[in-house]
Amino acid sequence: MKKLFIFLLPAIAVAGLILFNACKSPDTKNTSADSTNTAGNTGNPPSANAGLTLPTGFSAAAIAENLGSARHLVVTPQNDIYVHLADAKNGKGILVLHEDGSKATEKSSFANYGGTGIAIKGGYLYASSNSDIYRYKLNDKNEVIDPAKPETIVTGLTNKRMHNSKSIVLDNDGNIYVNIGAYSNICSDYDKDKKGCPVLVDAAGIWQFKADKPDQKQSDGIHYATGLRNVVGLDWNQQDNQLFVMQHGRDALHDLYPNLYTAKQSADLPAECMFALKKGDNAGWPYLYYDWMQHKKMVGPEYGGDGKKEADSKYLEPAAAYPGHFAPDGLLFYTGNQFPEKYKNGAFIAFHGSWNRAPEPQEGYCVAFQPFKDGKPDGKYEIFADGFAGPNKSPDGALHRPCGLAQGPDGSLYVTDDQKGTLYKINYKK
Repeated sequence: MKKLFIFLLPAIAVAGLILFNACKSPDTKNTSADSTNTAGNTGNPPSANAGLTLPTGFSAAAIAENLGSARHLVVTPQNDIYVHLADAKNGKGILVLHEDGSKATEKSSFANYGGTGIAIKGGYLYASSNSDIYRYKLNDKNEVIDPAKPETIVTGLTNKRMHNSKSIVLDNDGNIYVNIGAYSNICSDYDKDKKGCPVLVDAAGIWQFKADKPDQKQSDGIHYATGLRNVVGLDWNQQDNQLFVMQHGRDALHDLYPNLYTAKQSADLPAECMFALKKGDNAGWPYLYYDWMQHKKMVGPEYGGDGKKEADSKYLEPAAAYPGHFAPDGLLFYTGNQFPEKYKNGAFIAFHGSWNRAPEPQEGYCVAFQPFKDGKPDGKYEIFADGFAGPNKSPDGALHRPCGLAQGPDGSLYVTDDQKGTLYKINYKK
């Protein structure tokens, strides 16, 4: 029955059977040395700023609504906005909006596939379905020249429904990186004899491909990093020329091991981790999880852990850690000049929101900010934008759920909502 329950966890989330819809901001008591939950001062009442609460001096507006399941996005210098939708309806997998004044209106649409990943680099728009990566040549106005005929860069990526979104980012040396999420929570069904998780062979990691080479297969790529359960938010840190990712931590510690973990421990653990990745790194899934309260990598109970046994030091240490089940779906390094100096080169994180923190209140549903210094997390993180969910923080009850992040040419911050398809723009004025 326990195995059946863990198998059904994603379906339970989608069906909206979670009954605990309490609403609160993350507790400041839940802190770690490198991540403390402290909300910024709100400069406007919740009724303003499209329902969001923000630090003093910031304002927000909903510049587009009812777009569909809006995932990641990019904004061009010409104020065109490419929004990737999770589902392609009537050949509309990617929307092209143009922002003029306080609104963004649909300019065109293309792509007969849904997905998450989208990026612009070197005169091309890159976009991913749940199994392939495409690119489109852009003109000098950053418009797609031939939307009906994309070039296939990678095809046949592992896609087994669970954790199947393929987020992408490009470096400065002609490479593209893609997440291939684990099609399992903890691999126990695939590694019953504890001989080593076979999911790690073709998933649960980051793959690197040549950004300009057509028709690559997964086997043609470099298995860049492994031991990552599922990465949806990722970005390239220009300060230290390195890939950073946000991992979704495992579920069901208490449900599977009630003798080892209380329900509260299972709600708070494991951490949602930020990793700074280099070629060959191993973050340790499914063999370990990170306890952000103890600041330790812990052996997973499936592999002999008891909540006290520390994992092998050979596994990668997180760059920063956040409370469990917040579901980080977007990561963006801010390089603009509009926001105050403290935000420069720091990281914004879109937390999609939890479904499995019961009996504790559900959490996330916000955009957080993590300060950086010299390319590394520095100090406490804070809740930057909150209120997306409205009064009901639950997957079925939330009004909006933040997912994608992008920086505009004027240094503004854009946030997508894949619940009702709202696009937010956040500005700062002294």
